[in-house]
Amino acid sequence: MADYNRHAEVDAYLEALPDWQRDIAEQLRDLIHEAEPGIVETIKRRTRPYFVLDGNVCALLAAKDHVNLFLYDGAIVPDPDNIITSGHDNKTARMIIFHRHEPIPRAPLITMLRQIAANNRAGGWRKIKGTD
Repeated sequence: MADYNRHAEVDAYLEALPDWQRDIAEQLRDLIHEAEPGIVETIKRRTRPYFVLDGNVCALLAAKDHVNLFLYDGAIVPDPDNIITSGHDNKTARMIIFHRHEPIPRAPLITMLRQIAANNRAGGWRKIKGTD
């Protein structure tokens, strides 16, 4: 378990998940904080774990047979390793779906999270794309 400030409601969300989803979500949570230690956990949309730094970076959502990681990047962060599984044309967020027993693409995901955080520090993807 990595050392960072944990949000009690994010803990509660993860604790309520089946073991295999909790394992994936905890690995993602640790990786998110490893990628950018300044990221802060919060809850939005009543129960959803979000990770923010000068704006949304990403969010977790457990579904019936997978865990979603939404990346709030306005589809501008490169994906040379093709880890994005859905939302390629989405104007706000793209998604990576994680199924049971699938490895997490650590290095490419860390790279993407760091770029999203850097873009947020530079004013956010809307400003960078000129849609603000």
